[in-house]
Formats: sequence, C-alpha cells, structure tokens
Amino acid sequence: MDLRVRALETVLTQKGYIDPAALDAIIDTYQTRVGPRNGARVVARAWSDPAYREWLFTDATAAIASLGYQGRQGEHMVVVENTPERHNMVVCTLCSCYPWPVLGLPPTWYKSAPYRSRVVKDPRGVLAEFGVALPEAMEIRVWDSTAEVRYLVLPRRPEGSEGFDEDALARLVTRDSMIGTGLALRPGSGLS
Repeated sequence: MDLRVRALETVLTQKGYIDPAALDAIIDTYQTRVGPRNGARVVARAWSDPAYREWLFTDATAAIASLGYQGRQGEHMVVVENTPERHNMVVCTLCSCYPWPVLGLPPTWYKSAPYRSRVVKDPRGVLAEFGVALPEAMEIRVWDSTAEVRYLVLPRRPEGSEGFDEDALARLVTRDSMIGTGLALRPGSGLS
C-alpha cells in the first residue's frame, strides 16, 4: 500500500496536479497540530472542570469549539461518557465518519470493513483484540457516526490522577480511549 501511495504521489506531482509541499503541510497539520492531542485536551478539561463537562453533554460542538477545535468533520459533535456501568465505543458502519478536529487522521483499522462490521456484532471480542477486558456485567454501547453526527468518548478518569493539572491529565488520554477501543492510561504506567 505504501508503495502504491508513493507511486501515485510521484505521478500526480510529475503531472503538476499536486504540490508536494502543500501535501506535506496538510499531513503535518493532521499529524502534529490536529491529532488526538486536541481531543485529549477536551477530555482533560472535562475531567478537571465540572461546568465544562456539563457543557460537553449539552452542546459538545460549542464546548469543543471554545477550545479552538472545529472544522470539517467536527461540525456536529456528541460526547458520550464511559461510566462504571457503561462502556461506549464509536464506529461508522457506512464508511469512516470520524471527528478529525479532535482526533486527527483516522487509524487504518477504524476504516476497515472487519472493524466496522464486527464492532456492532461482537464489541467484547473487538475490545479483547485491543487488549481491553471489561467486567461481564458492564454494558457496552456502540455509537454509529454518520455524516451528520460525530461521537467522542469521554473515558473514565483513571484512579490516582487526583490533583493532576490539565497537562498531566491530557497525557493520560489516548486516541483509542476517545474511540472506546482503549482506556485512559493509569498514572505511572510509563506509557504517557
């Protein structure tokens, strides 16, 4: 796949259809300035500011935009919260609708047909493949993104993060925890 992409880019560049510098700028934007760190900031604010957290549930689009994260694929946001009783996961069964302004580029697996079909039929099995084991009594709810609505999971705040500032909290949040295929990192796990 990588070779095909590079070959296509070379041909399009040689024909003058694309400017490699412009393409690099777009990719850099989504990998370094728009990536999952934006969503992590949203989650960290919600974990540390109860008023902001409530605003996320009443008007996620406006609350997220207040932090400067808005644009295509993020116009109509809904935030769903993981609790001790419920774990939420996000999929787009039709294509690959994804909240780019807060999560950056979608991972390849998110766009794959196996993920899109299996997560609605066997969410526990999919979670197990991601290394997540939840109690049997915990409800799992799968949310289907569409062209009209994009979802962001508010993961559970990890124990031991009391007293952390927003920067430290944001380092505990992963892209997968905001899709629901992962959990927030535990403080001291060495992965943040």
